[in-house]
Amino acid sequence: MKKILAPSILSADFKVLGEQIRMTADKGAKYLHFDVMDGMFVPSISFGMPVLKSIRGGTSQVMDVHLMVMDPIRYVDAFHEAGADILTVHLEACQDMQAVLDKIHASGMKAGVSVKPGTAIESLSPILEQADMFLIMCVEPGFGGQAFIPESLDRIKNLRAMLDEKGLKTDIEVDGGIYLTNVREVIDAGANIIVAGSAVFNGSISKNVTGFMEIFKEYE
Repeated sequence: MKKILAPSILSADFKVLGEQIRMTADKGAKYLHFDVMDGMFVPSISFGMPVLKSIRGGTSQVMDVHLMVMDPIRYVDAFHEAGADILTVHLEACQDMQAVLDKIHASGMKAGVSVKPGTAIESLSPILEQADMFLIMCVEPGFGGQAFIPESLDRIKNLRAMLDEKGLKTDIEVDGGIYLTNVREVIDAGANIIVAGSAVFNGSISKNVTGFMEIFKEYE
């Protein structure tokens, strides 16, 4: 499966956000990861629809929106209108997972489902054929810069095995504590979409993105 980098703008410098986004695109990052936090599902508060709409107008990258909010079905239409291409919701935050997935698909967006580190991967079994992407959090959601949880590798392997058993080539995205030093491990475990915040936006963005892209080429 094609390996894709999704830089997380949570770690970007918003004074020069447009310029930094262009740097990631120029060096080959096809996605842009957009973390939405409501202060309830996670303690932090980030940004919402107006910021997404302004970014959407300045890049052709895929807008990969991760909703860390309670009852996310309330916001599906608004994020579609703001320019989201993929809308990922948390299994733990949805009262009726099927209804949320149906609404996302009806809007024309791809639907992703995410789980926290403490949620059993097996809990995704009923919706393996319903989602377009699964996002495995490798840190506790809500804060950037955390260390990668080693047990995440087994969780990625288990999910990929569950998908393989059904003959599904569904994307597995991973987020949290991923750097050039450990990205091969998560790819080898079965992930193909890599979210990176600090690893992209700290230091030379161009050099960092190029480093990821060179590793991805090893898997072509």
